[in-house]
Amino acid sequence: MTDIFSIKGFKFPDGFLWGSASAGHQIEGNNIHSNWWHLEQKNKNAGVPGWECSELACNSYEMYEEDSRILKELGHQVYRLSMEWSRIEPNEGEFHPEELDHYIKVFEDLQSKGIKINLTLVHFAVPQWFEEKNGFADYENNLKYWERYLNYVLPKVSKYVHTWCVMNEFNLKYAVQTFDYKFNCVRFHARAYHMIKQYSSAPVSTAHAFVQYFAKRQSDKFDLALQNYYDCICNEYWFHAIRTGELILPYKECVYDKEIKDSCDYWAVNSYKRQIVDARVPSTRVGAYPFTKVQMINKENFYLNEFNPECLIHNYTRLKDKPVFITENGVSSDNDEFRIAWLVEYLCAVKECMNMGVDIMGYLYWSLLDNYEWGSYTPRFGLVDVDRNNNFKRTIKPSAYFFKEIIENNGYNPEMLEKYLKHAPRL
Repeated sequence: MTDIFSIKGFKFPDGFLWGSASAGHQIEGNNIHSNWWHLEQKNKNAGVPGWECSELACNSYEMYEEDSRILKELGHQVYRLSMEWSRIEPNEGEFHPEELDHYIKVFEDLQSKGIKINLTLVHFAVPQWFEEKNGFADYENNLKYWERYLNYVLPKVSKYVHTWCVMNEFNLKYAVQTFDYKFNCVRFHARAYHMIKQYSSAPVSTAHAFVQYFAKRQSDKFDLALQNYYDCICNEYWFHAIRTGELILPYKECVYDKEIKDSCDYWAVNSYKRQIVDARVPSTRVGAYPFTKVQMINKENFYLNEFNPECLIHNYTRLKDKPVFITENGVSSDNDEFRIAWLVEYLCAVKECMNMGVDIMGYLYWSLLDNYEWGSYTPRFGLVDVDRNNNFKRTIKPSAYFFKEIIENNGYNPEMLEKYLKHAPRL
């Protein structure tokens, strides 16, 4: 972490979009027909150490009006949220129109407050019945279910959407046995892109987990080989497919599909960290260097334990062919002061990317609320605290008000920081 008090002010261009992001399963609660709910119960019954179930999550299914009120109070211009397929089609071919009506009420409430909607169609969770059919790993047999669902929802929701994210972070899988899933998700994305275009002129993408893979020994051929391998199977295979229509992954027969080419109108990127890789240990992916490690929550070896804003520069300068929308960026910390420091450093890096020619259209912080983080409530990413033992009471954190000032000024100046921090945060 740098001396944040020495960072000079910076401004963003007119029209730059500010907001925050969430995912239905992580905040709504009782998503009982989803594959994730099923996995949670399985792990709970198996006694997996430290495992927590989502249960009511943040109770946002019932409290969405409170959440949108907070978004408006904090000046957010865009809100990224997901619509849960497993609520709308809990059993194969059985659609529940009242659940789709619920989401339309959420959209209308956001729009009434002047908040634009970035809609994710699938944020990890899918119906359990679809998962049992091998889900997105099976393109040939399961495309018909995807098309049926999209044909049901798209005509009803398209008018509310400002920007689309078809899917979320399907690229972050490493084992060869997951390559069918990674490979075919690109094709499912492309099919959705063309179906959306029948109903909407709004820009479409899929949220890509853009991790910088970084050789632990930068002069070592073995570590560098790993760095290049992980970058190819997690990053470049996606960018290459969208740019050329050629879908390539190791151990898979290459596919050229003209439907894939240019099936993103912008690059939606979720950015948090670099991943250090080490050819001399079996896991190959290791944590931060001991001198860069910053443990901000009570969880040893948590994946987000390093301030590394320069990873945005290394990554985003690869994306000069389309506009970039940062659909997730945030930090998990029990000390809210680290969140303020994170915002200064990472937003400074965003502006530097723009100075270097990257067309970045907006920034969404992850996340609005302290939510369910896929097996645990320990990680706290939120700008807003949620007291799950006190009727899910929302409490806005100082970092949220700091972020509000950045939004209002469309930029940062050191005087803002001095109002919230007297010294750099410590563990």
